[in-house]
Amino acid sequence: MPLPVTAFVAAVCALLLLVTAIDTVRQRLRLKAAFGDHGDPKLISASRAHGNLAEYAPITIILLGLLETVRANHLALMALGAIFLIGRVAHVIGLYTPSEPGKAPLGRQVGVVATFGTLAALSLWTLWMLAMLNL
Repeated sequence: MPLPVTAFVAAVCALLLLVTAIDTVRQRLRLKAAFGDHGDPKLISASRAHGNLAEYAPITIILLGLLETVRANHLALMALGAIFLIGRVAHVIGLYTPSEPGKAPLGRQVGVVATFGTLAALSLWTLWMLAMLNL
């Protein structure tokens, strides 16, 4: 059974992971830092952009795939996948945006809201589908 929404979101996430991983390695090479962040803002931003995406992408992709296999509404899945991807890109941009201490850049704020909203919606939808399918 093809899973086009899941495949698309997974592929874009993989590319974002690759881009953020390459930048993390680039920053590590610049500092000659094998471990840790050395307190360097650029390395911290790069590693958090990569790590945060790696934390949220897998469960989102799994939930999308589970819903797609039970033939959940395709348009709604596409919308949630798009919101998640837009949020992840915004979050990465936000992590690279300088900000005042104690104030997260708009990109990070948008990214967090989009990610948490998507994750909550997919989780609740999956639980609802389980209840309706009597699994």
